[in-house]
Amino acid sequence: MSRIYIVGAGPGRADLLTVKAARVLARAGAVLYDRLVSAEILELAPAGAELIDVGKQEGRQEEIQSLILALLEDCAGRYETVVRLKGGDPMVFGRGAEEWLYLAARGLVVEVVPGISSAVAVPELVGIPVTLRGVAAGFAVVTGNRMQGECQQWQAYAHADTLVILMGVAKRAEIAKCLLQAGRAADTPVAFIERGTLADERVVVTRLDEAGAADVHAPAVMVVGEVVRVRERLGDLASGHALVDLASLL
Repeated sequence: MSRIYIVGAGPGRADLLTVKAARVLARAGAVLYDRLVSAEILELAPAGAELIDVGKQEGRQEEIQSLILALLEDCAGRYETVVRLKGGDPMVFGRGAEEWLYLAARGLVVEVVPGISSAVAVPELVGIPVTLRGVAAGFAVVTGNRMQGECQQWQAYAHADTLVILMGVAKRAEIAKCLLQAGRAADTPVAFIERGTLADERVVVTRLDEAGAADVHAPAVMVVGEVVRVRERLGDLASGHALVDLASLL
């Protein structure tokens, strides 16, 4: 019987995959992958595997999601091992739970392979821990893809010690305005980490009242809170891009 693995690809670099994710990829017959999955991770799939790009396009998200579900069913009928590969962790704003429910309702065998979430890993690898005793006792992770003009949706998160926002670059000005309206201090430090963990990674640090004008581009993780200041002491000591030989782990 075929098995569909919903796999987290981690924040970007191949050496940040879990060992299980790498092993599953190595025997995949088909891999349906999202836009943020790096080329070096896809190279772990067998030479003859069917690689299917199912990355979302603005304005076509629902159409493509329906296509993904149909493709998963089709591939399950043709391959013993099917991998649905998602950036970060598949259950963190990746619609992984929706796909799992859909497939389970149709009697298909599904196994989830968790991944390292970019919400935590990307900031910490540039010297920004999401929690720190005496600075941040907790954190919240929120998607930036919220309804325009709905500032009240941000009120519940505005005063989290550390606020991590994924997929929020395009709406950074609106997000900053809403957080300010909710009472967050104007001088709260904000960091944007573009293409985290990859060779062309870039970090932009600013303050909340200037975040809307920051020169940043997607994909990027947005971090709001006093922990951003820790980067001044840890940034040069962060782990950066040290690599390991993945073959030795498999």
